[in-house]
Amino acid sequence: MSRKPKKGYYVRGQFVAEGSELDLELKRELKGDVDISRTDLKRESTELQKLGEELLTLRADLMEKLDLPDKLVDALAEAKRITNFEGKRRQMQYVGKLMRQLDPEAREAARAALVEQHMPSARETALLHTAEQWRDRLIASDDALAQWMADFPQTDSQQLRALVRQARKDAPPVGKAEVSQGLAPRQGRAYREIFQLVRELLAAVDASDAEHAPENPDE
Repeated sequence: MSRKPKKGYYVRGQFVAEGSELDLELKRELKGDVDISRTDLKRESTELQKLGEELLTLRADLMEKLDLPDKLVDALAEAKRITNFEGKRRQMQYVGKLMRQLDPEAREAARAALVEQHMPSARETALLHTAEQWRDRLIASDDALAQWMADFPQTDSQQLRALVRQARKDAPPVGKAEVSQGLAPRQGRAYREIFQLVRELLAAVDASDAEHAPENPDE
């Protein structure tokens, strides 16, 4: 696996990668901030070890995109296997040490991958929007209820009808002051349960369609 050459410089024959612990230490020593540098390094070390711990939860596809050094990848894999508390603690210290050797770009890429993992996919977002639209239509119209039952006959019709009736009863009147202030009225439990029911059924159908979809859509 090819690696991008690290940016850095040599000091007394030793290569110092930009952004590394040694690089930061040398720069701060040049400024005369030795005491401050030790405090900053300790904080940075803690933050990077925490970042390493978070990488243990990163999806395999996102981890592969990072193109991390083999030593770090192996250390993370070993940390996942260790169940002993003390052994895990020592291994994570080692992971933290390896994290400090990463260049700044690699660290930012790791943070970005973790953010990406916690963001909903476009498909999930579309599903949520569809569920919200169906919930509002079901509460507003009996015709929508009939259409839903035709499209999703596996639905417990008695449960859904009962929830719709209750949501209509619970719907609070919207005053002019609330409208002018852009405030949404507080909704009852049935309103939320309709959304949950609709979302789960839509997700189940979506998963089923994805599972049975041909790998080559042209076939």
